[in-house]
Amino acid sequence: MCRSFRTVFRVFTFLCAFWLVLKAGNLEAESHRFVLIDTQTGQWVREKTLSSKNFEGIAKASGWSVRKEVLHGGKQESVDLITLENGAMAIRIIPTRGMSILDIKINDFRIGWESPVKEVVHPQWVNLESRGGIGWLEGFNEWMVRCGLEFAGHPGVDQFTDNTGAEAEMMLTLHGKVGNIPASRVELIIDKAPPHRIRLRGTVYESMLFGPKLKLSTEVSTIPGSTELTISDEVTNMGSDPQELQLIYHTNFGVPLLSEGAEFIAPVQSVQPMNAAASKDVEAPWFYAAPTKGFIEQVYLMKLYADSNSETLICLKNSEGNRAATIRYNVDELPCFTLWKNLTTIENGYVTGLEPGTSYPFNRRVERSHGRIPVLAADETRQFTLRYEFLNSPEKIKETVEEIQKLQNDRPTETLKSPPE
Repeated sequence: MCRSFRTVFRVFTFLCAFWLVLKAGNLEAESHRFVLIDTQTGQWVREKTLSSKNFEGIAKASGWSVRKEVLHGGKQESVDLITLENGAMAIRIIPTRGMSILDIKINDFRIGWESPVKEVVHPQWVNLESRGGIGWLEGFNEWMVRCGLEFAGHPGVDQFTDNTGAEAEMMLTLHGKVGNIPASRVELIIDKAPPHRIRLRGTVYESMLFGPKLKLSTEVSTIPGSTELTISDEVTNMGSDPQELQLIYHTNFGVPLLSEGAEFIAPVQSVQPMNAAASKDVEAPWFYAAPTKGFIEQVYLMKLYADSNSETLICLKNSEGNRAATIRYNVDELPCFTLWKNLTTIENGYVTGLEPGTSYPFNRRVERSHGRIPVLAADETRQFTLRYEFLNSPEKIKETVEEIQKLQNDRPTETLKSPPE
């Protein structure tokens, strides 16, 4: 009986594996694929535009297009930029800056912020170690930029074991390196089958001898005609030794979505100020003031409630209540949430950051001491998925707020009034 069962189980396992291979092959066959950048084969497309006009029967009504170009002049010389227009919104992605997303436009409504950094800065002009380790800010103007991968938080000294096996110290710079590493491979994929999802895939390596060997495989995708986009990431430890991983999705909003009276809405389990300036408003960090000269940034550390599948939902609503941005993600993948408020003048960078992460933006040594840093085993991969939606209907926004209230489910929010010691 046991022998027969094992035989049946082996046959079943083989058939399942064979089916997965066939399915993967079918998915490949059911998609149009275009390699735009590949350092292994030497491929690099300087300029190219593909649109619904190039494909018979693939969402022609939406008028989607994908345009690859190279920027020139100033600090943005030689930066690759890809604009994915799905017929309802235009998404600008920067392969040269770790596949960050510069901004999104829905008609004339821009999702992004007015950074003092006006150009799309090539990483060669960013000195991460400048001004005490905050040189990352010299290129910071994206709507969504990843912090990580080896480390993701504030600058400062951390300890590590060097190649001789001795304990040593290293200076960590602000928010890590991945946002300033050009992608080694970029591929455009267009599904032949409805709803004809458009996917832009990129591969970014953060690796060195006697250091991390991490690979980020990312996909930004959207459906023609929608105001939604999905970021699907995989981070793999390519080395043979365990490797710490930190990843924070630094998603930033300024005018016109952000203004006096805008509101952050989330199912908050706990909130704590990260810095002293945030302590005075910790009872109500959800509301936003007008641009204020001399404003000192406020940072809040949060844990969020989620549903039975560990999915949570957050929302930033404008003051009129007719525009909003939402993020859905899994709290098992990204258990820490940081709310950043920099309500200074427009010229100085009026912005708020909604930042799901594997940890908070303290220096890595602090996060390690609290057990908030995942460790990847050799060849291990972690997956992260975020789904963004941009709403322009008061009715849809009302439904979203009600969904968040159901996640809260009248459960209390614990408020800690002082920063962590």
